[in-house]
Amino acid sequence: MSADLRPSPIAGTWYESNPKRLAAEIDSYLDQAKLPELPGEVIAIIAPHAGHIYSGPVAGYAFAAVRGRSCDLIAVISPMHRPYFEPLLVTAHAAYATPLGNLPLDKQAVAALDAALQAELGYGLSPVARDAEHSLEIELPFLQRALTGEFKLLPVMVREQAPKVSEKLGKALAQVLKGQNALLVASTDLSHFYTQAEAKVYDEEMLRQIEAFSPEGIFEAERSGKGYACGHAAVAAVLWAARELGADTVKVLHYATSGDVTGEYRQVVGYGAAVVTKPGDGSRGTEVPG
Repeated sequence: MSADLRPSPIAGTWYESNPKRLAAEIDSYLDQAKLPELPGEVIAIIAPHAGHIYSGPVAGYAFAAVRGRSCDLIAVISPMHRPYFEPLLVTAHAAYATPLGNLPLDKQAVAALDAALQAELGYGLSPVARDAEHSLEIELPFLQRALTGEFKLLPVMVREQAPKVSEKLGKALAQVLKGQNALLVASTDLSHFYTQAEAKVYDEEMLRQIEAFSPEGIFEAERSGKGYACGHAAVAAVLWAARELGADTVKVLHYATSGDVTGEYRQVVGYGAAVVTKPGDGSRGTEVPG
C-alpha cells in the first residue's frame, strides 16, 4: 500500500508535520471559529488553501460548520496551479498521505465521475502521479480533525477555467453524490498581491457573488476584473453541484487577509470561508463549537 500513496510534498512547510502539533493547531482553529446560526443542512463548504499559519484561522470557520459530522464520501475540488495540459485531474494513487494518516480514494466514485464527464465533455479525469498541488492537500488535515469516523475521497484538480467545463463538472458531481452521505469542499484563495485596501474591494465583490449563489457571477467577476479567486472554477463547480443537490443558500462565515496575520499590508492574499446549505432541520453540522 505504501507504494500507492500520494506522498505529501508540503507537510513540514505549508503546515505542521508533527501529528500531535498538527492536530492541536487545527483544533485551535476550529475552537476559535464562532459560527452564526446556520440554516438547514450543510451540503458544501468553501475554504482557503494557503499555509495554515496564514489561512488556517479562516479555514477553521468552514470546517467548524461540519465539525462532529460523519460522512462517507468527501469531494474536494481545487484548482491546479501547475502547468498540466489536462483540463481535469485526479491523483493516480490509491490514497493521500498526511501526518494524521492516510485517506483512501473512493475508486467507484472516481470511475463514476469520469464516466459522467466523458459523456458530457468527451473527456474525463486524467490521473497524475506524485503531483505537487497544495490546494487540495491543504484541506485534508482539517477534514481529518473536523469529521468523525472514516471517509473516502473524490479529489478533482481543475486546470480548465471555462464556465462550460465548471458547470458540467458540477452537474456530474451532483449525479455521483446524489443519495450519498457526502460533503463537497471547494478550495480557493481570493485576490493575490494587492494592497490591503485594494484586496478588500476585489474580495468583497467575489464573496458577494459567492453569497449570491451565482456561479455565473463568479466567472463574470473574474472576467471583468472586479474580483479574483484562483479557485473560481472549482467554487463555481461546487455551487452548481450543490444547487443540483437541493441547496439554496450560501453564507460567508469569515474573511481575512495574509496582512491580518503578518502585519504586511502592501501585498496581501485574501481568504474567505463559506457554507452552502439546503433546507432541512439543521441537525447536522450547524453547532457552534464550545
